[in-house]
Amino acid sequence: MPMQNIKNIIFDLGGVILNLDIKRTEDAFAAMGVTRLGDQFGLGHAASSFKDYEIGKISDQQFVQSIKELAGLSVSDERVIDGWNAMLMDFPPERIALLDELGKRYRIFLFSNTNALHLSALQQIYRDAFGDRNLDDHFEKAYYSHLLGMRKPASESYLHILRENGLEGSETLFVDDALVNVEGADAAGLQGFHLKKGMTILEIPW
Repeated sequence: MPMQNIKNIIFDLGGVILNLDIKRTEDAFAAMGVTRLGDQFGLGHAASSFKDYEIGKISDQQFVQSIKELAGLSVSDERVIDGWNAMLMDFPPERIALLDELGKRYRIFLFSNTNALHLSALQQIYRDAFGDRNLDDHFEKAYYSHLLGMRKPASESYLHILRENGLEGSETLFVDDALVNVEGADAAGLQGFHLKKGMTILEIPW
């Protein structure tokens, strides 16, 4: 990887900076009667209401209602939200320290396919671990799909970030744990890096 040509880095969030355990949400939803969550939501892929929620097309309440309809059961909103957020784990301090170090050498950004419920929960997880600091402070700008109105791997989503910040794709490294998103970045002219399962950003030869 020609790091000497890189001036900018765009990081994915879940599975890259934030630890995720999607099985926790799958198990929580299975207990509510949703037995095929993996068909609707998975690494780099989303369908139906999950995808709509990630680009801000539906509200929190509409999303929660869609889960209830998938379950075919009468469950509380709180139980659905708790199950949905169960996949969000922790921010390893060494990854946060690396962001601070990289920020001295590169322009760094965040681009996450996420949603309003997850963003609120993960920001609280961050504050609980690191005090008064905010996650977004580590980046020149943080992009969240439900606020941007676009999600990876659509080429326009990457190109929008490049244009808005005056970045050259050839000088911009994009790091994601979902291969489909890395391929999308490559297609948009960025230098994609696939963070394979079991690897962390600490192992990238910065």
